[in-house]
Amino acid sequence: QVQLVESGGGSVQAGGSLRLSCAASGYYGRRYCMGWFRQAPGKEREGVATISTGGGGEYYADSVKGRFTISQDITKNTLYLQMNSLKPEDTAMYYCAARPSSTFDCRPQRAPYNYWGQGTQVTVSS
Repeated sequence: QVQLVESGGGSVQAGGSLRLSCAASGYYGRRYCMGWFRQAPGKEREGVATISTGGGGEYYADSVKGRFTISQDITKNTLYLQMNSLKPEDTAMYYCAARPSSTFDCRPQRAPYNYWGQGTQVTVSS
């Protein structure tokens, strides 16, 4: 059973930075797509960025391209999301998610993500 635990959320002023972390366990032995999603009150959940545990598979939503960077440390089983130049519209609950994958296509629209963390809140003030 894959388990995901996010950390690193908080409150920051516009233009600031935060780094989210997701500690993963239980997914040994096969390739997974890992992703960050977010959901703001009254809005649909949005896929922010994805990456494959096998390398590659990077995807970014247009709204975060050039500002956010997804990365992973396989030795620590940890996924990261570096968020720079934060804007008030980035305010949301951020979730780490995973799904097994036989391809490197990790785009959110490609297939549903099966495993989810509890989320970490990011609040950006103007």
